[in-house]
Amino acid sequence: MALKKGEVYTGYVESIGFPNKGCVYVTDEDGERHRVTVKNALPGQKVAFRLTKKRNGNSEGLLKEVVEKSEFETDPACKNAGKCGGCLYPGFDYEKTIEIKEAQVKKLLENYLSDDVIYDGIKSSPVCDGYRGKMEYTFGDEFLDGPKVLGLHKRGSFHDIVDASDCRIADEDFGLLVSHTSGFFSEKGVDFYHRMKHTGVLRHLLVRKAAKTGELMAALVTVSGKDTMAGLDSDEIERLCNDWKESLLSLKFKGKLTGVLHIINDSPADAIICDRMDVLYGKDWFTEELLGLKFKITPFSFFQTNSLGAEVLYSLVRSYISEDVKGGKVFDLYSGTGTIAQILAPAAKKVTGVEIVEEAVEAAKENAKLNGLENCDFIAGDVFKVLESYADSLDSPDCIVVDPPRDGVGPKALLKILNYGVKHMVYVSCKATSLARDMEMINAKGYRIVRWGMVDMFPFTGGIETCCLLERL
Repeated sequence: MALKKGEVYTGYVESIGFPNKGCVYVTDEDGERHRVTVKNALPGQKVAFRLTKKRNGNSEGLLKEVVEKSEFETDPACKNAGKCGGCLYPGFDYEKTIEIKEAQVKKLLENYLSDDVIYDGIKSSPVCDGYRGKMEYTFGDEFLDGPKVLGLHKRGSFHDIVDASDCRIADEDFGLLVSHTSGFFSEKGVDFYHRMKHTGVLRHLLVRKAAKTGELMAALVTVSGKDTMAGLDSDEIERLCNDWKESLLSLKFKGKLTGVLHIINDSPADAIICDRMDVLYGKDWFTEELLGLKFKITPFSFFQTNSLGAEVLYSLVRSYISEDVKGGKVFDLYSGTGTIAQILAPAAKKVTGVEIVEEAVEAAKENAKLNGLENCDFIAGDVFKVLESYADSLDSPDCIVVDPPRDGVGPKALLKILNYGVKHMVYVSCKATSLARDMEMINAKGYRIVRWGMVDMFPFTGGIETCCLLERL
């Protein structure tokens, strides 16, 4: 008897595909087994799910309840386990999560891993709790017309917010900031911004901290107050923000508060968009250190959220192409704030970074000056367009590093990159499915994986960084 769409079924999760696709098998009354993919269902759990899609061989279901815990689960260290969209494995032993992620990526890349490929294993994060140095919190209702909270979006919800004052993967100073800020504005009776009604004031709290220097930044995001529906005018909001700033200065942080900012955002989108930014205290940047280099980070700079884990990852990148870099020319594509470029620069003749976000490029140039690196050049623009338009002026590279966003390298850009024909490339991927897709073209153009490894940059989540050394045959 076939399964019926809309009905609720139960079954055991036998495996999980990258990053969070639980594979559940359900046996119907006729004894036939049906495979159903249920997101966020974890290995060993018995789950109840509603069938949402019927497909030959692989249907899909929506997780309703964990009926039985997995044998690998203990009591989770977080009260929001299963509610928040941050952690996928809150109750699992850390070593088991490493084992699961390793198997997932190996399965995705199995067609490109021959017996002679050197595997460097999966490297753990130096810290597993409190490793996130950046968090974006949202003001809102815990549920419709429920308690007002400052926290993170509930898993699968655009509106409900869960209190994240004791998030296990966020730096401990963030919890103090969140609980204090929430209480401060609650006492003042200030309402959050309602996206549908366009009323209220408070939107987000952005916090960042450097693991090495301990420098801490807090940015409050509000509406401007120009719209009378906010309930407060611009002057009242400004005074309120200054009162909040003064209250922060009395708190005892483990790190050092070096910047308090006020960001104005009147966009209807539920995202941190900066119409204007005012510095209420200190400065609008802080300094982090990686592998002996210093990096100036602004509120919106792209920088790895796990600085200690980033050192492990970038050390791996450097070790893979250390010989190619010596005295050579290197392309660092999708370079962000130029972290990889500057780590490679001391040994290279020249490093050229390409990044589409202009602010990140400006930050990369500043950081290169800060570190006394004169052989780094950064270009703002889409990777394909830059390589196309600068073809005559850019020296051909001796090796290439690509560290693309989650969607991987676009096909036109990837073809352009492969056509340089360098002996070695390093592909750093934060989404293994995108890497596996790109490997089809990479392989077809004569490159193969000769060495690879993983770094668990995001403990207890479904994310994993994969680093591959590619060699041209």
